[in-house]
Amino acid sequence: MIATTRDKMIAGAADLMSRRGVNATSMRDVVRHTATPRGSISHHFPDGKRQLIAEAVVFAGRQVSGPLEKAMNERGAIAGLKAFITSWRRHLEATGFEAGCPVLAVAVDRYVGEVSDKGDARDEAAQQHLLDLANGVFADWQQIMRAALLREGLTPARAQRLATLVVASIEGTIAMCRAARKAHPLDQVQEELETILFEALGRTTP
Repeated sequence: MIATTRDKMIAGAADLMSRRGVNATSMRDVVRHTATPRGSISHHFPDGKRQLIAEAVVFAGRQVSGPLEKAMNERGAIAGLKAFITSWRRHLEATGFEAGCPVLAVAVDRYVGEVSDKGDARDEAAQQHLLDLANGVFADWQQIMRAALLREGLTPARAQRLATLVVASIEGTIAMCRAARKAHPLDQVQEELETILFEALGRTTP
């Protein structure tokens, strides 16, 4: 539940970024999308759009990492992977394949400053900061997957490689599903990733 105007704007920014990208998401768009007062921008985000986008990245990362860690801890690596992919499939289908991953949007869309940004635009610094945040989110998701694989007996090096493979595969496939307007690519990737994990963990595929 989004409790405050500030939280509502952060969640709304993440949603718009997932649909439009970073630069097509303006502060004015966020205000309209969230039905919040325009004065909320300067009050809650004194550094302007770059601050809002940065906080939206952190928010989006936590929205995934919380359920992902819970699934991995309670169900194990393979069942946790299924739950992870199922959540993305539901997200894609619920939005008519219009919304992808806002963290990926930050990674591929170069930031351009707005008038609302305080001081000079500092686009280069803002861009690097956003990339660092996105990289941190991806690393967090990989670490959750890695920890689950370590608990099931894999070596640290293999667990890290497979965790990277899982996150990279799903992120890339989300973009493919949006382009295809269907979940078939995600179904194919899920089947292959599960096969790889079963083999890595020395189990027989069902």
